[in-house]
Amino acid sequence: MIKKPAPLALAITGASGAPYALRLLEVLLQLGEPVDLMISEPGQIVLGMESELKLPGRPAELGRALTLHFGAREGQLRVFGKQQWTAPLASGSSAPPAMVVCPCTMGTLASIASGVCNNLIDRAADVVIKEGRKLVLVPRETPFSAVHLENMLKLARLGVVILPPNPGFYHQPTRVSDLVDFVVSRILDQLGIDNDLSPRWG
Repeated sequence: MIKKPAPLALAITGASGAPYALRLLEVLLQLGEPVDLMISEPGQIVLGMESELKLPGRPAELGRALTLHFGAREGQLRVFGKQQWTAPLASGSSAPPAMVVCPCTMGTLASIASGVCNNLIDRAADVVIKEGRKLVLVPRETPFSAVHLENMLKLARLGVVILPPNPGFYHQPTRVSDLVDFVVSRILDQLGIDNDLSPRWG
């Protein structure tokens, strides 16, 4: 019996940076990766502000809308609500191989750093850390305060990847999408997923 690959987990929170999250989701689905998606309420608000998408609020309807929008196959994308504690992501017995929080608010980062599990995003990240899986946080804030930096350092020492969306310019980008792809490419690299979204140095 061939075992299906476990879905990657992607969380979208309420920091500015929706284009990074949407492009990452698009590429993962295009590459055939199954994805378990969580979007916070502030995340949905920012998605509405920073994209043309008009998404429904209920997880099932949201999943259908995004599946249709990105042309994903049926069942490839699952969307879970913030208090959906029966989701596989809430248990170490079905921990995802990797999780990305993109963009990651400082509030979410602080909750993860302190082990507070008030919602499914925090709990899923907690599970990924305790099970020794890859967790990538994409913090979109500037400037960083000492509190932010201390939380990031604490998580980095636990093996969490802190990947601020800082695009390079050596590839001479001419469009905003080039800058977005630069960051998304680096996230995919951390997930061990081959990609050619952005030119490599040299």
